[in-house]
Amino acid sequence: MKILIVLAHPEAKSFNYAMYQTAIKTLKEYGHEIKVTDLYYMNFNPVYDRSNFTTIKNSDFLKLQIEEMHAAEMDNSYAPETKTEQEKVEWCDLMIWQFPLWRFAPPAILKGWTDRIFTSGRFFKDGGYYESGTMKGKKAILSVTTGSPAETYTKDGFHGDMAGILRPINRGILACVGFSVLESETNYSVAHLTEVERNTVLEKWSIRLKNIFSEPTINVGKY
Repeated sequence: MKILIVLAHPEAKSFNYAMYQTAIKTLKEYGHEIKVTDLYYMNFNPVYDRSNFTTIKNSDFLKLQIEEMHAAEMDNSYAPETKTEQEKVEWCDLMIWQFPLWRFAPPAILKGWTDRIFTSGRFFKDGGYYESGTMKGKKAILSVTTGSPAETYTKDGFHGDMAGILRPINRGILACVGFSVLESETNYSVAHLTEVERNTVLEKWSIRLKNIFSEPTINVGKY
């Protein structure tokens, strides 16, 4: 199968990077074809403006959706780095996002990547959303780390239910374009793991990935 792994963490010695490397190693060992997007390593620009396009529909007023539709009509006239990332997403059977939860959200560089990549006329077209979206038939999974412990991310916990925190991503970004979503891989309080605990989590991730394509998808729910 074809798998895209997107990493959003600036530190190569981080636990997120270890999860990312474990995924690459495991999935390659099982014969899958892998492509990666390491956003910080690429110095990916998350700012969405006219620089995302090589054509102009209206030079007097920038309305991004209009420019997106125009770019689609002009043979996908996006900036080269945008086209490359769009092609990776369209290519994959499974997309994995590896990131830390910062202020109840993914790092800005990852959100900016979605703004630039998931465009109208290419990912949103012909009225297709959710079950009829352009990415129908593909799967996606979030692999998330937190600073706080697991008990703080329950329904009655200090921070609240993790499923609710991740819903804007799972529904508003992934499911919205047609991805079927798998249960998130969430690891809590990772900065406080011992070396033994760290290795145990990495091994658990590797074992899960061996059977990832047989897992059922989840209902991410509505707001």
